[in-house]
Amino acid sequence: MGIPFQVEVKSIDESFPATLPVAEVPGFLAEQKAMAFGEIAEGTVVLTADTVVIDSHGRIMNKPLDEQEARGMLQTLSGSTHTVVTAFCIRTGTGQSVFSDAAQVTFRPLSPEEIDYYIRTCRPFDKAGGYGVQDFIGLAGVVRIEGSFYTIMGLPAHQVYEALSPWLLWD
Repeated sequence: MGIPFQVEVKSIDESFPATLPVAEVPGFLAEQKAMAFGEIAEGTVVLTADTVVIDSHGRIMNKPLDEQEARGMLQTLSGSTHTVVTAFCIRTGTGQSVFSDAAQVTFRPLSPEEIDYYIRTCRPFDKAGGYGVQDFIGLAGVVRIEGSFYTIMGLPAHQVYEALSPWLLWD
C-alpha cells in the first residue's frame, strides 16, 4: 500500500473467555495485542490483528499444535464452507478502534494424500485453521471465496487502508 512501517512482535496469552461469541474473538485478541505495547508515543500508530477460522458447526479452529491436529482440521474443512474472521486494532496515544471483516471459504473434498503433502511441505502450525489460503492447499483446494482474499490471509487490507487514511500524507 506504500505505507512505511516497522514490525515489532509482542507475545501475549491468546486465550479468550469461553463465553465470548466466536466472531468477537479476533477483535478481543487484536485489542489484547495492542495493549501489550503499553504507552504509545505521540505520532505513533500501532496496528495489531488476529484471525480465526470458524468451522461449519460454529467452532473456532485455532493454530494446530501438531500434525495430527492439523490433519483433523483440514479433514473437517474438506468439502465444506467455513468462515474466516480477521479483526485489527489501531491504537494511538489518544485512543484505539477495532475493526473486523469476515469471508466465507469453500474447500473441495481433499484427499488424505493432499492433506499429508500440505502438512509436510508447508508446516501450517502458525495458521488458524491449519492452512494458509496463499499456500498449496488454498491454490489446489479452495473452490469459492465470498469476501476479501486478504481477510482470509490475515489482514483485511481494504479496511486497514481506510482506517489508516487519516495518518497518510501524500506528497
